[in-house]
Amino acid sequence: MKRKIFVITLCLLSAMLLSACRNDNDSDVAHMDAKPVIYLYPEEKTKVTVCLKYDGELTCTYPAYDEGWTVTASPDGTLTDENGQSYNYLYWEGVSDNEYDLSHGACIPGENTAAFLEEALLKLGLNRREANEFIVYWLPKMEQNPYNLISFQYGAYTDHALLTVSPEPDSVLRVFMAWQALDAPVDIQPQELPAFERSGFTVVEWGGAEIK
Repeated sequence: MKRKIFVITLCLLSAMLLSACRNDNDSDVAHMDAKPVIYLYPEEKTKVTVCLKYDGELTCTYPAYDEGWTVTASPDGTLTDENGQSYNYLYWEGVSDNEYDLSHGACIPGENTAAFLEEALLKLGLNRREANEFIVYWLPKMEQNPYNLISFQYGAYTDHALLTVSPEPDSVLRVFMAWQALDAPVDIQPQELPAFERSGFTVVEWGGAEIK
C-alpha cells in the first residue's frame, strides 16, 4: 500500500507552560511542548514500537518512555502494554528552545476559540473523539483571553520531534497547536489547512505550546 504521510502541525509560540510534570528549575526555558498524545489505529491487533527523537528535554511521559514505547494496538485505538495495562494514547511533554514561524495563521477572539478549533481540527483531519480531547484540554486556557494568535506549523515542529513507528504506518497526521494570548487583535496572513485521508495503519498526534 502506498504510504501517505500528511504532517500537519498546529503551533503557537510558548515562553513557559506550567505543568504538573515540569521541574521548577526549568523556568528559563523558551517554551513547553505540552501534551502531545499519540493514537495508533492498525487495521488488526498489532505490536507497535514508537520512538521519539526530541530536540529538547522530556519532562513527563505516560506510559513511561524507555528508549521507546512498545504496546499492542487494536483497531479501535486501545493500547495495551506487556503488563496488560490499557491506554487511550501515548503521552509526552518536553521543554525546548525551538523557534516557530508565526507569519501565517489566525487571530481569534477568545470567545470564538471553541468554534474556530472545531472547524480547524475537522479540516486538519482529527476525528470527533480526538478533537474533543484536544479542545477540552486547551479551551479553558484560551477562551477567557481577549484574543488568541494561532499559527499552523510544519517542519518547524516535526523536524524537532521526530517519530519512528514500527511497523511503518500507511498514514500519519501530526497536529500541534501552540498559541499566544493577546490583548488586541493583530493582522496575520491566513493559512490553508491541508486535507488528510486516513488509509490503512494510521498514526495521529496532537499537542500544543503557549508563548507568554
